[in-house]
Amino acid sequence: MRPDVEAAKADIEQTIGLLRRRLDWEPALRKLDELDAKSEDPTLWDRPTEAQALMRERQQLADRVGAVKSLERELNDALEYAEMADAESDEESLNDARQQLAGLRARAARAELLALLSGEADGNDCYVEINSGAGGTESCDWANMLLRMYSRWAQAHDMSVEIIEETGGDTAGIKSATLQVKGANAYGWLKTEAGVHRLVRISPYDSSARRHTSFASVWVYPVVDETIEIDINPSDVRTDTYRASGAGGQHINKTDSAVRLTHLPTGIAVACQTGRSQHQNRDEAWKMLRARLYEAELQRREAAAQAIEDQKTDIGWGHQIRSYVLQPYQMVKDLRTNVETSDTDGVLDGDLDEFMGAALAQRVGATRDAVEG
Repeated sequence: MRPDVEAAKADIEQTIGLLRRRLDWEPALRKLDELDAKSEDPTLWDRPTEAQALMRERQQLADRVGAVKSLERELNDALEYAEMADAESDEESLNDARQQLAGLRARAARAELLALLSGEADGNDCYVEINSGAGGTESCDWANMLLRMYSRWAQAHDMSVEIIEETGGDTAGIKSATLQVKGANAYGWLKTEAGVHRLVRISPYDSSARRHTSFASVWVYPVVDETIEIDINPSDVRTDTYRASGAGGQHINKTDSAVRLTHLPTGIAVACQTGRSQHQNRDEAWKMLRARLYEAELQRREAAAQAIEDQKTDIGWGHQIRSYVLQPYQMVKDLRTNVETSDTDGVLDGDLDEFMGAALAQRVGATRDAVEG
């Protein structure tokens, strides 16, 4: 077999082996059989919440097992094709086999990244909270640009986006906004975006056309379904109501329908203003608060570098995870992974997969070292 074919075979087999070990292959197959049997129980849907959780778990496991089996099957087919082509000195067919192996390599790398999305809440929908930081009007405009960027990313991945809360800036842009992103592995992907984002550009609000640096923070936390219990003492929560801002007609501007909840022991606060009534906004705000407290617990369990509220204390220099430079040159660089691109327009239009993939790939490398070491 040709050396390049051998190299591709070894690389793909290494990834398949890692995927099997991460899945704990034999127990995973038994678990899938068990979930299949439970899903066929005619009484399952008498308990809708339990049924939805079971079907989601089953689908996620089936997708991961199916991906490994598909890679193994297609690798064997491509290797047989390459061996036949090599034996017959058929260079055209051998090149076809090389292309198949290159495609399999890319799919294996993608599967390796997806294998990381096996955290307790990675498959859940999520909230994305954006806050403007140092920089005044310029930072409010930057926060609005991030709102658009994440909305476009989600839409490109067939996810839906709903604005839960939005507070406009004094002159332009937004001071803050909270999105709910719904889709497969929404939290697993978007959690890599949490942190401070820095923009450098010629300000459109500066008549002298000077270069400005602005900051905004992004915080991501999973939507908590009914199967996850989060106990909150109502006496620990302060409720404030206020008039919703923005579009909405007479009703939204004349009634105190917006709701803000503050969890006093942690200082975590959430707000919702998109519902037509205070009751609707209160219900959504409680869901958001449960999600925030659950995410804070995940952070503690995973020994995050800093607690969320500690990170929020300084949205500015020295705390950014990514820089977006539009002047004097064009470059977006992630300071955690060193991934960079000059396609600033593409990134701001939602092309974030390279950055998200690199952040997950860091964990893949650590996992590979741990498994093979």
